[in-house]
Amino acid sequence: MSVVETVAEVSQTLLTLKLRGGDTEQKTESYSYAPLLPHFSPEKYPALTPFKHEDPGFRALKHADPRAFLKDASSVIELTPNLGTEVHGVNLATLDNDGRDQLALEVAKRGLMVFRGQHEFIDRGPESYLEWGQHFGRLVVLLLCLLDWASGPVARFINSSLALHIHPTSGHPKDYPQIHLVYRDANSSFNFEREDSITSTVWHSDVSYELQPPGLTTFFLLSQPTTGGDTLFTSQVSTLKKLSPSFVAFLRTLSAVHSGVEQAQFSRSGKRGGIVRREPVEHVHPLVRRHPVTGEEALYVNRQFTTRIVGLKREESETILKFLYDHVDKSADLQARVKWQPGTVVLWDNRVTAHSAIVDYGNSNERRHGARITPQAERPIPALEGLELPGSV
Repeated sequence: MSVVETVAEVSQTLLTLKLRGGDTEQKTESYSYAPLLPHFSPEKYPALTPFKHEDPGFRALKHADPRAFLKDASSVIELTPNLGTEVHGVNLATLDNDGRDQLALEVAKRGLMVFRGQHEFIDRGPESYLEWGQHFGRLVVLLLCLLDWASGPVARFINSSLALHIHPTSGHPKDYPQIHLVYRDANSSFNFEREDSITSTVWHSDVSYELQPPGLTTFFLLSQPTTGGDTLFTSQVSTLKKLSPSFVAFLRTLSAVHSGVEQAQFSRSGKRGGIVRREPVEHVHPLVRRHPVTGEEALYVNRQFTTRIVGLKREESETILKFLYDHVDKSADLQARVKWQPGTVVLWDNRVTAHSAIVDYGNSNERRHGARITPQAERPIPALEGLELPGSV
């Protein structure tokens, strides 16, 4: 399929979405973020197409001061020695392109950044979210120049839809499928939650089953419980460094299957919203990946999406994966915990971190409503040069 045909197919799908679509979201007229409540359209999307990712962090490496975007900050606090920085006094809504490039580099280095007092960023709404995300995702402006209507709202809609990941099963604001929502209140939950587990903690890297999973990710809460609902993060660079060199050398020779099948089956069972917009995929990624900008190596497996190690017997694969999952679970010395406050925007690099929501607020019957902006990045680069990976499973 040619580039023009691909763009035309996606554009037709998205135009249809804007003209039709079932609406299952709750109607809450008094809620100021009601337009951003979960919507579940029955529309289907074509498979994602590969692209060449150009990480904006590379541009920041050439700047005289790659941390210049923090010069007016009133406070910059390292949450832990190796993961997480909390920033006060920097307005994300006013960052120029250079500042955004520098932000991407700093997130790559620190893994996690927490920005307080970002009410302007949050209240600018979905069009602004899309423009923000496009800076960190695939570049498609040249493709739109091939179309007769390469400007205006339709072109902007298609541009952002090609640039940002559209989740195959989650809710999104009506007309904005590029914005992934998490939502839970007293009456409903549209999240991927297991009710048959003794814990709500599920460490994962977002949609790692995609051929090109996300890199820099932006997330914020529109509504939050009075207490609880925090998010845990861990450094997968640090979890790898804790292991013995000989074991790491072995892990670098391995690859694993990441699968979206269970997530799709969860929705097909009638949960979350009951919608699967794109058929689930499985892809093989290296167990140890290399960050394209920093060169750091990171463990790349997660309990939610990694299903087996390629080339090993079932018992061997299960034993190694269980050890690695337990290592991530128990390494509190490598973790950071984000306590949400109104106006907080969190950015993390999915390539070098894992995270988990904490669902400890259910008895309060309070709403937790969040939005995620998710640009895709490169296909994971093996830390071991020459490691061969199949295209799909």
